Amino acid sequence: MTTAIGTSNIHVNTTRFGEVDVQQDLVITLPEGIIGFEDCTRYVVLQIDYNSQFKWLQCLDDGSVAFPIIDPWQFRPDYAPEISDMDALFLKMDERSERLVFVIVTVPRNNPHAMTANLLGPIIINPLTSQGKQVIVTNEQYGTRHGIMDEMARAGLS
Repeated sequence: MTTAIGTSNIHVNTTRFGEVDVQQDLVITLPEGIIGFEDCTRYVVLQIDYNSQFKWLQCLDDGSVAFPIIDPWQFRPDYAPEISDMDALFLKMDERSERLVFVIVTVPRNNPHAMTANLLGPIIINPLTSQGKQVIVTNEQYGTRHGIMDEMARAGLS
C-alpha cells in the first residue's frame, strides 16, 4: 500500500476501490480505532454508489481495511443510542451536538438479504473536530446483528 501525505491530499491504494485521492479535510480520525482494528485510526467515508444508502468507511492507514456502513435511521427510525458520559466527553459532545452516526454492516456472501447491522457498537463522529469513536451504547435492546430487512419491515419501510 502506498500513502502519500501532501498539503491537501492523501493518496491511498485500496483493495476494493483502487487508487483513492482524499482531501485532507475529509479525513476522520478514530484515535482508538475500531474493535479488532485498533491500529487503524485514519478513515474516510466513501459514497461509491450514489443511488445506495450504503457507504464505505475506508481506512487510510491500511488500504485493505474497509467497512460497509449505513446511517442507522435509514432502516431503524426509532434508533436512540445512549452513550456513556466518558464517550461523550471523549467526543466533545453533549445531547445537542451535531453528530454523524454510522453502523457497520455485515453481508453474508451467499445471502445479501440476510445482512445485519451492529446497533450495539455505532461509530459516532463529531463533524466539528473530525474525531470519532466506536462506542458501546448503554441501551440494552441493541445487539450486534440486527437484520436490516427485518428492521425495515418492522418500521414499515420495505
